[in-house]
Order: sequence, then C-alpha cells, then structure tokens
Amino acid sequence: QVQLVESGGGLVQAGGSLRLSCAASGRSFSSYVMGWFRQAPGKEREFVAAISWNGGSTIYVDSVKVRFTIARDNAKNTVYLQMNSLQPEDTAVYYCAASQRNRRQGGSWSPWKNEEGYDYWGQGTQVTVSS
Repeated sequence: QVQLVESGGGLVQAGGSLRLSCAASGRSFSSYVMGWFRQAPGKEREFVAAISWNGGSTIYVDSVKVRFTIARDNAKNTVYLQMNSLQPEDTAVYYCAASQRNRRQGGSWSPWKNEEGYDYWGQGTQVTVSS
C-alpha cells in the first residue's frame, strides 16, 4: 500500500511563495511518475504538473509555467512543488499523486495530465493566496 502525505500548504499573500512536499512510502517511489493536481472551491480537479521517474522530464499546465517548478528527490522518496509569484487564482487544495504506469523516455505526457493516469493520492494540502 502506497501512501502519500503532502505538506507545506498555508496562507500566503499574492506574490509570495510556498514549497509543497509529498512524502511517499515504499521502495518503489523511484519508479513512479509523480504529479500534482489542485482543486479550487466549486471547480473540478485540474492537473498542475508531473515529473518522470528520474526527474529528467517535467510537464506543467500553462497557467503555472514559469511560476511553478516540480522536482523530486528519490533518495528521500519526496516530490516537491515550488510555487512562486502566487496569485489568488492559485488558491486550492493541492494533491500529490503517484502513477505506476510506465512512461517511455521522450514519450507523450497526455496520459498523466488526467486523474485516470494515477494510482495513489495524498490527502491534499490547502493553499490560500490572499490579495
């Protein structure tokens, strides 16, 4: 059973930064594609970012490109989401997700831009950005 635990959420003013962490259990972390999703009140859960098993490839939703950076440390079984220049529109519950699906190096990211591409989910951490 894989467990994911997010941390690092909180309240921040517009323009500020937060770094989310997601700690994963088990030895298989290094084999997972890891992703971040978010869900704002009254909205559907949306894809934010994903990272390949070795950290060599990343993908972001257009709205967070440049501002957000996903990274991972396989030795620590942890994936991160560095969020800079936060805006009120970024307010949401942020979820960490792990995928056991194999992704070929250089392959398409499309399957991992949807919830269906992931097998395990964290409990979520609240990010609130005030104006």
